[in-house]
Amino acid sequence: MSGTRWLKSPGRRAPADIRLFCFHHAGGTAAAYRDWPRSMPAGVEPVAVQLPGRADRFREQPVDRMPVLLDQLVEVLRPLLGEPYAFYGLSMGARVAWALTHRLRDEGLPPPVRLFLANVAAPGHPEGRAVWSDDDVLAYLRHMGGTPPEIFAEPALLAALLPAVRADLTLVDSYHERLAPPLPTPIHAFAGIDDAEGSPDRMRKWQAETTGGFTLDVISGGHFFDPPGTQQVIRAVADELRRATARADYPRETSGSRQ
Repeated sequence: MSGTRWLKSPGRRAPADIRLFCFHHAGGTAAAYRDWPRSMPAGVEPVAVQLPGRADRFREQPVDRMPVLLDQLVEVLRPLLGEPYAFYGLSMGARVAWALTHRLRDEGLPPPVRLFLANVAAPGHPEGRAVWSDDDVLAYLRHMGGTPPEIFAEPALLAALLPAVRADLTLVDSYHERLAPPLPTPIHAFAGIDDAEGSPDRMRKWQAETTGGFTLDVISGGHFFDPPGTQQVIRAVADELRRATARADYPRETSGSRQ
């Protein structure tokens, strides 16, 4: 499986101390992280994950089941896990990052040094629906914001977007596993103060998913933060990774999980 289809790195000053794999929201693309490298210190290499069915992977079938996606991501990332890394995910991307960390632990692979999770309810919170019609998907996109207004005015663009968004929403809503025990990986959560889906109260419940330490930052803006909020998130991620690598509190081994 070609990693170049999955992993989008703008090219960083080498060598980096740590990779930051970034997972996009439902209906999103790796382009959501195109500005992150400019705000990261030289030692951090942001790598955006591009899921099938969108952007340059438009002709591929989108994945609508979490276990299938996890199988594919483990295959892509396995050769890269011998070096320090962390995960950041927004909304659906946060759920993917969390489930993937559990899968890596189950397979005895090195864990991320940090999980950065933004704007998604903690596991066990009822949400979503079993079937997403076109009208449901459109209502979701309008409610959450983040979709350029011109998309809604172009039927052809909407028709091209809907299959990937529906698959993403189905992927999240069909995955109800309670993954135990909690992870040893520290979790740093971000909650948009005006976001109903990932409100501070909902994000605070992620604390039960880790034994490695928990931090919650309340950020300005809604589900996708506002520009100052986005910069606040980037600075917090960069600062924490800088401190983590300075303390060398990450695994260097190429197999086995950190306890």
